[in-house]
Amino acid sequence: MKKSKIKFLYILIYLFFIFIIVLSVAYILNFFLLKKEAQKENNLLNIVKVEENTLDNNDSENDNNENEESTNSIENTTNTVEEKEDIENPENGRILQVKNLKKQNSDIVGWLEIKDTSINYPVLQGTDNEYYMTHNYKKQKSKKGSIFLTKDYDWNIPSSNLLIYGHNLKNGTMFEELLKYSNKDFYKKHPIIRFTTENEDAEYEIISVFKSRVYYKSEKNVFRYYYFVNANTEEEYNEFIKNAKKASLYDIEATAKYKDQLITLSTCSYHTQDGRFAVVGRKIEKNS
Repeated sequence: MKKSKIKFLYILIYLFFIFIIVLSVAYILNFFLLKKEAQKENNLLNIVKVEENTLDNNDSENDNNENEESTNSIENTTNTVEEKEDIENPENGRILQVKNLKKQNSDIVGWLEIKDTSINYPVLQGTDNEYYMTHNYKKQKSKKGSIFLTKDYDWNIPSSNLLIYGHNLKNGTMFEELLKYSNKDFYKKHPIIRFTTENEDAEYEIISVFKSRVYYKSEKNVFRYYYFVNANTEEEYNEFIKNAKKASLYDIEATAKYKDQLITLSTCSYHTQDGRFAVVGRKIEKNS
């Protein structure tokens, strides 16, 4: 009788260890599946983290020259246009500048500027969201990439949200200065985003500033701002605004209502793994 109890006890212990092993294997497999999901999400977003130390001296020097040239190009175009056209309206002048830049590269869809910052660049849109991560506005290979609009934005509608990406190089260029919006005082001094296309010179007032990350597909009830380009319904639009305002690092009085054109600037952030930093603005109508 005693032997049968001991045998039964051994069987229970054996089954317990088998159970632990199965649980451990399941946990490990689930961990790698989630990691793979996150990687797929990153690939879908097509934004990679570019550390400052990945730029060697030669690349850094070339990119600095390239950045200076791209920033000056709209100013150089201004002189040419004004000399030929005698433009009195500076807004029309900027529009013509973008049109002239499009002659260099038809993928240039506009010019983005935040006054008194280094964010002063042409905006590109490719047929995918990968090419301009590694190429400049001249289609030359560059570790800095370009500031680019998501391929999913449809100019024929137009879509609800200009979702624009740029690298955080941590050296003062591209979208690095975007992270300064973590400070409310910086926002107060820079509340306007200017975006000029070949059709209009528009200003957007900032309505939300927030930190985020790339979420696993399995995570529910999370704010995936990086999927919002066009609202199919008023409810979908309002849900985005509600989530953006809720996520904001500080209160901003300005908001948006259904059908207001939005702009979202997004870059990598290192506050967490696969972190993101976003600034959302709504278009200021000329007659408002």
